[in-house]
Amino acid sequence: MNKYLYNFKYMVLGIFVSLTSCVSDNLADIGDLEDITGPTPFYNYTNITSSEFDCNDVELWANYEYNFQAGSNLAVNGIYYEWTVVPSEGVTLINKDLPVLKQSIEAELATVVALEDEIAKLEFKIPCETNQDKIDVLEADIDALQVELAAAEAALSEETLQNVADLESQIAALEPATLQDRELIFSFPGPGEYTVGLTVKDNLGKSDYTEKLITVNQAVPTIPLPEIAEPSFEVNSLFDGTGDGRDSWRVPSNDAWSPLGGGTTVIQINTDSDPVNTPNLPDGVKAAKFPAGGDRVAYQEIEVTPGATYVITYFSAFEEDNYGEMKVSILAPNTSSYAEAQLEANIIATRTDNNVGRVDNVFKKHAITFEAGEYESVIIFATNSGVESRLDAFEISVKQ
Repeated sequence: MNKYLYNFKYMVLGIFVSLTSCVSDNLADIGDLEDITGPTPFYNYTNITSSEFDCNDVELWANYEYNFQAGSNLAVNGIYYEWTVVPSEGVTLINKDLPVLKQSIEAELATVVALEDEIAKLEFKIPCETNQDKIDVLEADIDALQVELAAAEAALSEETLQNVADLESQIAALEPATLQDRELIFSFPGPGEYTVGLTVKDNLGKSDYTEKLITVNQAVPTIPLPEIAEPSFEVNSLFDGTGDGRDSWRVPSNDAWSPLGGGTTVIQINTDSDPVNTPNLPDGVKAAKFPAGGDRVAYQEIEVTPGATYVITYFSAFEEDNYGEMKVSILAPNTSSYAEAQLEANIIATRTDNNVGRVDNVFKKHAITFEAGEYESVIIFATNSGVESRLDAFEISVKQ
């Protein structure tokens, strides 16, 4: 039996050798297959548009810039790139390394740049400010920052100055961007639709093309962040360094806004007795205090941008001897009394929290999201019932 198996092995081996000896690279469709792999192009892009508007939302300038980065399925084989853009009139090309070098200079001059930015922010506010007291404070702040800026510039070391000079030399030596760069920045002349195409070719002459329709949108002003005055009810926290922590939260009329029909409505202030060793307030050493009788309210009108969406956050705390509630509402600016503040038509958004399951005097954070709609201002209004309650640390942000 073993003899027959042995002979069978050699018969199979002989047949295999015979077949493989017939294969020839000179015969059509036999032997090595032709390399038909070609490049498959793709690209990514990032909107890096920058702009500036004055306080009346008038555009001062806008740079409609997009960073483009080409790619291919082939990691080797000598990849070459060719960009096209239609329409091309007014489109300029920027070396991809320019923003990086500029950021490196800003990093070297971090303190100087931070002071310059702060001065620019204050100078931005002055032309549209109507309150002369605020203008005086802004100008005084600018003067003080200018002194700090001069000192920061004088304190720059020789090493820092040399680093900045080297980076500026690198910027001056940058080669102009070309349509053959794998990565570059397109600066478009303005809003509109542009067809950006990319051809990728390898060193065997194979190539392919892809394109995308790029929509360049009109630059829009950044939505300014509203200001909540005395947000944590701290003393001397107004713009001019004054205030008792509650001056910004007084109602325009005690008679109209009193929950109990007349008398004082201004909130009380609670002070942390030991803020160093046992701090229990979310921010600072003061908080708004609402007695259990529910006769005190908080009221503040703030400016908003029509059409924007905002998120207001704050903290609440309660006593635990009875059931109690705290209600915070965002009201339409034409609301003129406590009774009107209860009408659904005047309530833009509202939130009511209670002390069920709460720990005595432990603060918890809440949030209210609201849309400004057509309003240029809204009212933050707060009232309580049942037990002594507290509010602290109001903040507002623009919802993106």
